[in-house]
Amino acid sequence: MRKQRKNSTNQEKVFILKRHLIDREPVSELCDKYNLQPTVFYRWQKEFFENGASAFEKPNGSRKQAEHKRIEQLEAKLQTKNEVLSELMEEHVQLKKELGVL
Repeated sequence: MRKQRKNSTNQEKVFILKRHLIDREPVSELCDKYNLQPTVFYRWQKEFFENGASAFEKPNGSRKQAEHKRIEQLEAKLQTKNEVLSELMEEHVQLKKELGVL
């Protein structure tokens, strides 16, 4: 039978990584103590270092920037759509005039 996976919370992961990085506990001891595979520990460590900069970002700063960019993209898309509609309406009116409907 397969072993059931243990899902660790983010706080637990950071606590275990801290014990290795700051308290200098060996990875083997931590893995034995918390019933982890070394590959899992090293994956957590890699993710921690790759995403560590996000801990220092202002929560609203990046969110506002992304929201502003999204608004600009939507406004540009709406502008393009309005231009296309305008051209189609002009062609429609011109065809009606040519056919004598107007």
